[in-house]
Amino acid sequence: MYKKITTLPVLVVFVFCSNVFAQAGDDFSGVWTNNPPEENRSFQNSALRADPPPMTPWGQARYDLAKPTFGSRSVPVLETNDPVYECFRPGTPRIYMHPFPMEIIHSEGRVMMLFEYDHVIRQIYTDGREHRTDLAPMWMGDATGYWDGKILVVETVNFNDKTWIDREGVPHSDKLRVEERIQLDDQGNLVIDILIEDPVAFTESWTGQRRYRRVAWDIEEFSCMDNVNFVPFEEEVLNYEAN
Repeated sequence: MYKKITTLPVLVVFVFCSNVFAQAGDDFSGVWTNNPPEENRSFQNSALRADPPPMTPWGQARYDLAKPTFGSRSVPVLETNDPVYECFRPGTPRIYMHPFPMEIIHSEGRVMMLFEYDHVIRQIYTDGREHRTDLAPMWMGDATGYWDGKILVVETVNFNDKTWIDREGVPHSDKLRVEERIQLDDQGNLVIDILIEDPVAFTESWTGQRRYRRVAWDIEEFSCMDNVNFVPFEEEVLNYEAN
């Protein structure tokens, strides 16, 4: 009798919490790879839109100084000042433009994105917390979210100004705010609608979209390293013979 009284409440709480979590929104769990529509494929791996967004004089000056390896102003890698070539984090939303898969993992109160590129981990807290005020400006920003029906709405703030919005050199300030609406379409593909706001860098807010399809892949190892260390590593990989 005593055993039944002590275990029954635990079982009820577990079932209740599981049901609430399952009903929070669509399940994005799994590994995803880029799945762009035909009209976006020309800039899929480098930008959120075909043309640069409208910039303020501050934003334009930063843009003119950038030396990207993609787009109409591309330069050789040895001439670039792209921060990712120094192994810094790419930032948000730029991380979506690197052509590597990502895995999404659900847990109660949190959705985690694990990117194969540089093994970046992005945590989106959905437990109702506010943005933290005790953090220095960050490369990937501070992300919180909530469920609007089946749509996950994410707000990311508290960026430093050292990353680019994309791989073509579009800049941003530390006032950047990124809003994402993440959902599944009728075919079960992942759709991420992105809103960019930054009054220091842009004259108006602007949008972009990313699309993904679910794949039966594993997230593989990725290592960022300088040229001195990369050359012997590359030779070892290319000459590797499996048993």
